[in-house]
Amino acid sequence: MQQTRSQVTERDGLFELEAGSDVLDSPRYNHDMAPTKVRERTWNKWHITALWVGMSICVPTYTLGGVLTAYFGLSVGEALLAILFANVIVLIPLTLNAFPGTKYGIPFPVLLRSSFGILGSNVPCLIRALVACGWFGIQTMFGGLAIHLFLGSVFEGWKSLGGTGEVIGFMVFWALNLWVVIRGAESIKWLETLSAPLLVAVGIGLLVWAMPNVSMTELLAIPPKRPEGASVVSYFAAGLTAMVGFWATLSLNIPDFSRYAKSQKDQILGQIFGLPLTMFLFAALGVVMTAASVKLVGVTVSDPVTLIGHIQSPVWVAVAMALIIVATLSTNTAANIVSPTNDFQNIAPKVINRTKAVLLTGLVGLVLMGHELLKKLGLIVSDISLETVYSNWLLGYSSLLGPIAGIMVVDYFLIKKQRLDLAGLYRDDVYPAWNWAGFLAFGVPVALTLLSLGSDAFSWFYSYGWFTGSALGGVIYYGLCVMRAQPSAVKTAV
Repeated sequence: MQQTRSQVTERDGLFELEAGSDVLDSPRYNHDMAPTKVRERTWNKWHITALWVGMSICVPTYTLGGVLTAYFGLSVGEALLAILFANVIVLIPLTLNAFPGTKYGIPFPVLLRSSFGILGSNVPCLIRALVACGWFGIQTMFGGLAIHLFLGSVFEGWKSLGGTGEVIGFMVFWALNLWVVIRGAESIKWLETLSAPLLVAVGIGLLVWAMPNVSMTELLAIPPKRPEGASVVSYFAAGLTAMVGFWATLSLNIPDFSRYAKSQKDQILGQIFGLPLTMFLFAALGVVMTAASVKLVGVTVSDPVTLIGHIQSPVWVAVAMALIIVATLSTNTAANIVSPTNDFQNIAPKVINRTKAVLLTGLVGLVLMGHELLKKLGLIVSDISLETVYSNWLLGYSSLLGPIAGIMVVDYFLIKKQRLDLAGLYRDDVYPAWNWAGFLAFGVPVALTLLSLGSDAFSWFYSYGWFTGSALGGVIYYGLCVMRAQPSAVKTAV
């Protein structure tokens, strides 16, 4: 006989839910969104390290140094320091927001129900989902190009397809990504674990190829592209904010992965081992390879897919493209599909299961890249470039996501004191449908950010958007929660 009331048990600091009919029959619950059982939390620190290596080694990381030097006016040395500092900084919200995922086994949308409300959680979820779908489309474009070049190195006639071949590659890579995620978390875990050493090998191979053709002394001596005599502080801070924005998305939905961690120690060490150094070294490799590209292939090339495509040996092109396909697949599935899959399910868990949510994610990503795909097919002509969208997106979206990160940390650690009603997160009778404190704390920084765009005096608020947004969002949320009485359900939560 099915139990009526859900039971929560603890094992070594990890909580799990024995769902009763009160949760199983709730419209806020489905199997894919349910808390993981303790036996399902099998990711150790090396699995999480591999996850971050797999996500960090990708084409956008490779191009970060070029973005910072071309668009943010930093020298090569300043750009690499900004990347390193940013990834050390972003470890703070990453590890803090991972705590409730590990302790309670809950995904990001369910955690947001505590700070934004059972229904209100859908608003920040959809904001997060949109940027993930955009990144999914961009990464799929890179993966599709790699498939096109791979097939062109194997079949001579394929090259004549040009942009049409790239679009076919896009659709093949698009389908491959969706297939991996539909198979579930274990599929992603093993993809990341197997791909991590391969990706490290790719980086080493590219470095060996490039180093004889570049002088590090000359590279570091290249003057920055900013007004002569201008202070480095504002340029560095803007670049730092943009680099924090690179993983600002994952600092929100890290519970989607930490819910599978064996312990808090595993998730903390895995992220420390896997993120900062990998990002720094692969971005540095991108700077070196771009500088060496003139001697290697005769022109300056800022992305590895196009650079390797210039190699004259079909065999090496095929091998390199196969590895880049693996690299992009490991990044895309984990960083850009898992989150919107959970976010879309949160809208109506009884109607949208994981498979439907994955397909919806793929459809939105396809629509967002429709403009670029039509350009490649020659059906439209446009000057809008992916690189421009990419650099603007980093800064703009980090400003929007910062307040959410601050609110989540303050809610869990300061307001709820790391105590959540696990069963209540899946029902309508414990937490409010809409937590207006969360929306006010989110809305004020976002409004100020938008207003600062039209004011020279407050332009710094936008330039440092993630820092100003997360700090202000957290402070406002804390103040609003302290001023009102706390729900009795939270006082009795386990």
